[in-house]
Amino acid sequence: MQSACRYLAQRLFTRTAKPKSAATASPSLQALTIAALALPGLVLSPAYAAEDDEVNFQYGHYQEGKRNLYTVKNDRNPIEVESLLGKAKISLSDRIKFAFNYTQDTWSGATPVTTAPLATKGNRAYQINTASGRTVTVGASPIIFSEILLDKQFTPLRQNSNNKVIDGGERLVHVLSSASPETRKQGDFKLGYEWDEAALDLGGGISVENDYESRFGNINGRWDFNQKQTSLNLGLSYTNSDTSAILDHDSTSYIFNTTYSNILDTAFSDQIEQAGALKILHGNREDWGTALGLTQVLNKDALVETSLAYTRSTGYMENPYKVMTVVFVDPDQQGKYLTGMVRALLEQRPDERNQMTLGGRYIQHIGMLDAALHLDYRFFHDDWGIDAHTFEADWVQPVGNTWTVTPRVRYYSQSAADFYAPYLLSKQAFSKGVFDKTTGISSTVFFDPQQLPANFSSDQRLSGYGALSGGVTVNKQFSKAVSLEAGFEYYIHAGSLKLDGGGEGSYSDVNYFIANAALKVNLATLGNAALSDHSSSHHGHDGHHGSHAPAGVMFGHMLGKTNEVMAGYRYMYSRQAGDVLHGSKTADDMAIVNNGCGKGSNRCRLTPTYMDMHMHMLDIMYAPTDWINLMLMPQFMDMEMNLRELDGAPPVKQGGHVHTGTGHATGGVGDTGMYALLKLFDRPMHHIHLGLGLSAPTGDVDIKLRRTHQQDEGYIHYGMQLGSGTWDFKPSLTYTGKWDDWSWGAQMSGTARLEDKNQSGFAFGDIFQSTAWGGYSLTHWLSASIRGVYTDQNAVSGKFKPTPGVVDGAVVKNVNPLSGPMDYPGSYGGRYWDLGFGLNAVVPSGDLAGNSLGVEWLQPVHTDVNGYQLDREGALSATWSLAF
Repeated sequence: MQSACRYLAQRLFTRTAKPKSAATASPSLQALTIAALALPGLVLSPAYAAEDDEVNFQYGHYQEGKRNLYTVKNDRNPIEVESLLGKAKISLSDRIKFAFNYTQDTWSGATPVTTAPLATKGNRAYQINTASGRTVTVGASPIIFSEILLDKQFTPLRQNSNNKVIDGGERLVHVLSSASPETRKQGDFKLGYEWDEAALDLGGGISVENDYESRFGNINGRWDFNQKQTSLNLGLSYTNSDTSAILDHDSTSYIFNTTYSNILDTAFSDQIEQAGALKILHGNREDWGTALGLTQVLNKDALVETSLAYTRSTGYMENPYKVMTVVFVDPDQQGKYLTGMVRALLEQRPDERNQMTLGGRYIQHIGMLDAALHLDYRFFHDDWGIDAHTFEADWVQPVGNTWTVTPRVRYYSQSAADFYAPYLLSKQAFSKGVFDKTTGISSTVFFDPQQLPANFSSDQRLSGYGALSGGVTVNKQFSKAVSLEAGFEYYIHAGSLKLDGGGEGSYSDVNYFIANAALKVNLATLGNAALSDHSSSHHGHDGHHGSHAPAGVMFGHMLGKTNEVMAGYRYMYSRQAGDVLHGSKTADDMAIVNNGCGKGSNRCRLTPTYMDMHMHMLDIMYAPTDWINLMLMPQFMDMEMNLRELDGAPPVKQGGHVHTGTGHATGGVGDTGMYALLKLFDRPMHHIHLGLGLSAPTGDVDIKLRRTHQQDEGYIHYGMQLGSGTWDFKPSLTYTGKWDDWSWGAQMSGTARLEDKNQSGFAFGDIFQSTAWGGYSLTHWLSASIRGVYTDQNAVSGKFKPTPGVVDGAVVKNVNPLSGPMDYPGSYGGRYWDLGFGLNAVVPSGDLAGNSLGVEWLQPVHTDVNGYQLDREGALSATWSLAF
């Protein structure tokens, strides 16, 4: 769901935007910015902040509270977002700067698909009558297809289980729909050139989701004058976005009922693709934007900023996952009550939008407290009828020499869009029977779409509401180059908080929080330190321990100096695709159908076509002494699997479905590693150290597929869970050697599960791995390596706990998927032989001296799997590290 991902990602990382800056700043401003720049949310003109080369890593978590569904217990998980942000700024020369950002966020949970009168019971639980006559509650889906009673004033009326009217049903409620995890990835860059009193930046990027892709570019210029006391900024941007949304399986039966297909023919017929059982809505959107900003230094303790921005958007502006509830009422009905037919239409918005934002910021340094006050105001206006005001205040307070605490408060208020409504009441019959006396044929005439508004939406983000938030950021500076930062902010979203009243009712109220943590590394400061100490500390480390191990080897080296610290980043990618193997031999479809789903009468229906795994890991290492290193290694995972139907698979039962042509995706925080490396032997040519580690089960192992096609799904496949779910012991023994330009090494490592099963009922198999490598220094800064690897992993033990639900219209005790080898514990693990080819580089001089980069490709040589599994195509590892 592309709009939610983009919106939430902006909220997660807006607070930690690093100030833009120039190569030089005026002396009067430098005194001001010493304290002021500690605020993560501050974005100054490029003329006024010292922009050093740096690398930042940030994790963010967004969590909504549960919404009030009134008469129905809300047992759906609310929206939750896990986000990762990596940023780098590098000076290519004194005047040429390059910056790169990578953002990844994965979200899941229940979100409003529409708003409806409470009388429609849109959130009612899904129930089924058993053979014994009992009614069993087995799940919940958005239900937007019903009949309700209204009085003569067209007020909805609530009824009890005996259809007796109990009260007026004017109260509204959000109708929720859940989603399986979805991941968005975005990469963008900026290349800039700086003159003495001007700068020019060119940038661009791409954002990709399963249902959405956006490409963007921008150009920004800055001119400094008035002895650099004044700066003028001008920017231009362009974005082109494509939507390809698979419409909600559990809602399409209500949205796309043939009885009102005439509406869809008018609105979306040229945008909807019928792909088998799936309906895919396509749309394109363009955004042009420009921004003008002026920054003025008032005195040595204060500055002010003003900005004006304009954006024009055209094309597909709708959210494909939002619908409008419409109650059709024939006013000619007789009797005490009226009957209304409740249906849903895809929302329709104008195909263009013009937006203007006016902003101002005042920054005041408080000398006696060594603090800074930041006051912000922004006004937003568009031709959809939305006016929004944002007030923000921050207080930046240094505490001691190394701490900074920044409390903040923020208030936001907006009016509703002209075409926003919680639901529509159409005073016309939904359908009428007509008899043609001439032909003698009866037919049905449906409602007149011209009696509906041209545009309509019940998206809560277009409603009138206010939001009040408070938060705090704490920054700890460990050295001139390294700092850690943590922040927390709590939001209250309510219609009653709207600035001039008249906001949405309490049904729309929701609270949420945002938490984040960041590691910030100033490369310029570290580079200067590394350059001055290169011949003694780090160079001695290299000569003593040999060149760095290949990028795919973990725990391959130690820090050799007391109080030395290393910050690093590790990326790993692996792909399975191609043939399905049984042992080391290729298995055809019929063999998988008959044998891939365990013993007995079970027959497979599906098999994966590919599976991709991406892992991002921070390496934080500290040497309290010269013989022990402590390591902390948090990680962020995301995985995607695509499925196909097997040739010869058993037929799908009536009412059943097959997940062909679509992918499952998961993402978020993985398990967290904590390790100690102990030096056992250390000589000029040879080194041996022991690794002892624990992996904490911080990754989710209870991720489930959403209910779809009116059927419950259960747990997603074992290999798609984010962690092991168990505490794991991870020992290793590493030997490295070096002579002249040659280096070599070997390692044995393992993973032993310390628990028989996790909270979901299973445990991954133990792992043993051995590897050996050799390397040669091609130059004083570049080396190449070759490596052999053998890995042995046991199959999964146990299995997922039973999940009750409905399959093919019948209540069953366990709806966990059993449709392919990926759903069976015996089809995990195996024995693997691989050959790796790598390059390692160390920046020898300059501001970036000491930075180490490594890359390795691991090519499968032989694979012998347990059960039935996809073949392996290879794995890529890339690392960056810097010791100081």
